[in-house]
Amino acid sequence: MPGERYDVIIIGSGPGGGTMAWRLAQTGKRILLVERGDYLRREPRNWDSQAVIVDGYYQASETWYSSDGKSFHPGLHYYVGGNSKFYGSILFRLRERDFGEIRHQDGLSPAWPVGYNEFEPYYQAAEELFHVHGLRGEDPTEPWARKPYAHPPVSHEPRIQQLFDDLKREGHQPFHLPVGVRLVERDGQPVSTSPCIKCESFDGFPCPTNGKSDAQVMCVDPALRDCPNLTLSVRTYVERLVTNASGTSVTGIEGTRDGEPFSASADLVVVACGALSSALLMLRSATDRHPDGLANGSGQVGRNYMRHNNSTVLAISKIPNPTRFQKTLGLNDFYFGDPDTRDSWDFPLGHIQMVGKSDGAQVHGEGLPGFLQWFPEKPFDWIAKHSVDFWLTSEDIPKPENRIFYRDGKVHLDLTETNDEAHRRLRQKLREICDKTHIHPHLFDRSLYLGKNVPIGGTAHQAGTLRFGTDPATSVLDRDCKAHALDNLYVTDASFFPSIGAVNPTLTIIANALRVADHLIARLDAHDEIPPPRLFDHTDPPEPLSARA
Repeated sequence: MPGERYDVIIIGSGPGGGTMAWRLAQTGKRILLVERGDYLRREPRNWDSQAVIVDGYYQASETWYSSDGKSFHPGLHYYVGGNSKFYGSILFRLRERDFGEIRHQDGLSPAWPVGYNEFEPYYQAAEELFHVHGLRGEDPTEPWARKPYAHPPVSHEPRIQQLFDDLKREGHQPFHLPVGVRLVERDGQPVSTSPCIKCESFDGFPCPTNGKSDAQVMCVDPALRDCPNLTLSVRTYVERLVTNASGTSVTGIEGTRDGEPFSASADLVVVACGALSSALLMLRSATDRHPDGLANGSGQVGRNYMRHNNSTVLAISKIPNPTRFQKTLGLNDFYFGDPDTRDSWDFPLGHIQMVGKSDGAQVHGEGLPGFLQWFPEKPFDWIAKHSVDFWLTSEDIPKPENRIFYRDGKVHLDLTETNDEAHRRLRQKLREICDKTHIHPHLFDRSLYLGKNVPIGGTAHQAGTLRFGTDPATSVLDRDCKAHALDNLYVTDASFFPSIGAVNPTLTIIANALRVADHLIARLDAHDEIPPPRLFDHTDPPEPLSARA
């Protein structure tokens, strides 16, 4: 086919694709990294909560449709670094039990074909690559690890430290969240050379100081700087994957760059567009040999979509909460169930963590109508100064009917929520906790962003649309994340998840990309050409490439 030829083409520069590019670039092979968007512009708007959180200024402008025919805009971001430019950078390992079958009220969370022990060394490498700060031994559900965190935990600010102490006093086991951040602290404050300044605009915002450990900063830019064999093509949309005549392997890609036709070919192709967009790419790539979409012999492409049951809730502290960097505390006491339950209900509840601090613009823009009617003058800033903000996550169950697909040329996303009772009980546990820790026991949904009933456009923690497994009849990918029916097509975003647990999925995406990269290096016959993976120097980086945008 026409176009440049490479050893490997990687589609998508988020945690799955960016990590893969970082690792394979060190082989000396010719690698093409394709990104639909461009570098995110560094500008004052990056820290404007009205623009970022309320107006969704940086989100994709696409229109999709739900099962009832209503239109919505998906909460996706097309930039170098993918959605990690806006994530909260909380990087958990799945719990060991999450890799096995877990029973929930609404059904089974299936076991993975690969166990925790195989993932553990890659989790360790992923934590080191993304500068995860944490403290082993605090979290009662934490899986075993061969090493401590390479970086100390991010310190709690005084109000959150008080909450931490209050929780301990009440018999709970709070812990420091594992945060991916380029931060050096002294006496709880960032030193002058620290890229991270511990600002209030961290969670859900792009970081103009490059202090957040996103895929662009930690993988793509360092690899481009030090590995001339890596090429990045931005503003490049891949319309379809091209196969050989027999349909047994992918020969390349076709699409557009800056609106003009674009194509390239490679020996290996890695898809990492995000769980929703990767499934759509497979469906767009249908051929006579693959009439229902590429790699879709099982009929599972686009199905089993998961995104967690997520809620962002605001509670009101009885004393002011002047915290800026609030995302430092987590609680997993109810992850696998409620030890105090007094009925026969015995299922996992989920995870609680702090979320980015609300400000007046968010409180005003996202509304809290039941709460605000108490205050005729609507003192949004006062509310924000007393807010304590939590993110609650419960596991959702993979269902074939929860899927993304095309109909009449339009993207449709069908979603029926699961495990509502578990999430309701988790909220009730948080209310009880608040009542005992100097916080009013009322939870108010930050509804416009992610509230009690997350709108279908809320696509945070997307996973599961191309799940891996050992049976080609029930899965899309094999245990190495290669498409069952194609010899050289791999997937390294969260599409491969057969279940999602109840913690943030990004570290598992990164670890899996490193795991699959080792398999690809063996296929490329590159073992004798390179040393083990090296961490590029981030201590004194050059002018970030994003500054050129």
